[in-house]
Amino acid sequence: MSVAFLKEESAETASETQLPDRPISPHPNLVTRTGLAELERLLAEARALFEVANGLEDANERRRQTAAPLRDIRYFIERLRTAQVMPEPSGDESVAFGSTVTFERDDGRVQTYRIVGEDEADPKTGSISFVSPVAQALIGKGIGDLVTVGTQELEITAIN
Repeated sequence: MSVAFLKEESAETASETQLPDRPISPHPNLVTRTGLAELERLLAEARALFEVANGLEDANERRRQTAAPLRDIRYFIERLRTAQVMPEPSGDESVAFGSTVTFERDDGRVQTYRIVGEDEADPKTGSISFVSPVAQALIGKGIGDLVTVGTQELEITAIN
């Protein structure tokens, strides 16, 4: 059918609803069990949003409303496909993926973070990605060890 008979916007406007894919990290997709469950939840949520948007009658609005969920669906499918669930740390002798580590900065601030996968990292809630400079400096170190990140010196005071 010719587009002359469809109530659609111009090709230029239609192309604006084609969102670029979310970038995929080049690092291994390490996740905790909690992180894997969160990826599954987010995929289900994106699929539900897509289904709701796909039910809209107006073709232009449907295209606009389905663009973001489609992009997210592609992203979460890929992240789930490549996810490598890591075992819980076996002890508290050294910092590892999944560890919760407390350290004191040389300015006296004490911070505690859990080292997790990139998709589940949220420093505001106490988790950092295993590829972050702080996590990279801490992994493999033990209580009492000093590490330098940028111009800051950190002393590990607890590992859980």
